[in-house]
Amino acid sequence: MTKEQWGEVKQKLRDSVGQNNFLNWIEPLELAATRDGVAVIGAPTSFAGNYVSRNFGDKILGEISACNASIRRVEFTVIAANTAAKPGPSDSATQAAAPATAASATAAPASLAADPREELLPPAPLDPRFTFENFVVGKPNELAHAAARRVAEGGPVTFNPLFLYGGVGLGKTHLMHAIAWELRTSNPQLNVVYLSAEQFMYRFVQALRERKMMDFKSLFRSVDVLMVDDVQFIAGKDSTQEEFFHTFNALVDQHKQIIISADRAPGEIKDLEDRIKSRLQCGLVVDLHPTDYELRLGILQSKAESFRKQYPGLAIAPGVLEFLAHRISTNVRVLEGALTRLFAFASLVGREITMDLTQDCLADVLRASERKITVEEIQRRVAEHYNIRLSDMIGPKRVRNFARPRQIAMYLSKHLTSRSLPEIGRRFGGRDHTTVMHGVRRIEELKVQDGQVAEDLEMLRRALEA
Repeated sequence: MTKEQWGEVKQKLRDSVGQNNFLNWIEPLELAATRDGVAVIGAPTSFAGNYVSRNFGDKILGEISACNASIRRVEFTVIAANTAAKPGPSDSATQAAAPATAASATAAPASLAADPREELLPPAPLDPRFTFENFVVGKPNELAHAAARRVAEGGPVTFNPLFLYGGVGLGKTHLMHAIAWELRTSNPQLNVVYLSAEQFMYRFVQALRERKMMDFKSLFRSVDVLMVDDVQFIAGKDSTQEEFFHTFNALVDQHKQIIISADRAPGEIKDLEDRIKSRLQCGLVVDLHPTDYELRLGILQSKAESFRKQYPGLAIAPGVLEFLAHRISTNVRVLEGALTRLFAFASLVGREITMDLTQDCLADVLRASERKITVEEIQRRVAEHYNIRLSDMIGPKRVRNFARPRQIAMYLSKHLTSRSLPEIGRRFGGRDHTTVMHGVRRIEELKVQDGQVAEDLEMLRRALEA
């Protein structure tokens, strides 16, 4: 087989496998030799050879046979690009080169079996507690749970990517682990990779340092399901964002499922490239809302049930779980940690979990959950959000750029603090309480009419309560 024929084969493969697959997998291949009706193809890495053989082997053989009917089989070997035996002008010339590459061709099965996947992409550690069975569903997280369940069923990709976002301790990581557990159980042949954005960046930097970028690209572009937690971590890291962008595109082109989580919506992640924001928003974006009382109580009841098995005979007085669900409202991890500490303490001292024991054991946690939000803190946060000076917001100017943030700050002050309307007015430049009432009513109207105002209020409220 000639060099020209191999070039024709690659051009035909470009059309049949698509531009992304061609650049990642076919372009680096070299024709090493032909002999006895076998075309020996050189791949840059053993993993690349394995992947091409598994996914494009039949296509390559078909195109080669169409150009040269004497070729009946294709073998893959690992061969550096600069040492590959270049095919000569005729079949006889390439056959003459065969002895020099025969060892590589013969060793191909053994070398390809030595998959370097474990070095660069070891299996992700998954928490055995984080399964769908242990996830308590309530109104704030029911959409996220339903979307995660759908993805975990496997099958055709219906929305790509699935983007989960929300504050700390609302269940993003739990749902991602649950998806991974479900997929690995129902489809063990799937290559499911779960990792944090920090781990993605670390492996990228490691591949650059060790000059294994082809291995890195091959590994990440060959997964069936890619799950990246806390993607906001790569914001501002240009090289990592560039590689993430290309990995994302390659997997979407292959119809592979991508699941991403972050602490905020894609459009709100500062220093994240616009093209990445756009890609992340093209699938299903789901918000995990802060927990309500019913959901927190359900989580406590579920965890208490598991603790009763761990600490048999340990009693818990009526009202304790309800008390904790009311008092610890911002973070599920803190809530679960408080209950863990409570059961451990009660078992050590051999006492029933009463209200008095709860207040003594969790005094620091309960004090921290009583953090008071101040009007001054609200003013500062709103001014930062709208990029205006604090003095302008509380000053006398009535231009829209200052008046709207001022009204939003008044609205939040009324709902998040215990201050009276006259007190709030005094902190806004000595304004009358009727001015505060007008501002609050105006924001209540806009919250219904203007989606952006509603979104700003929700984001500011979360930031203040975090």
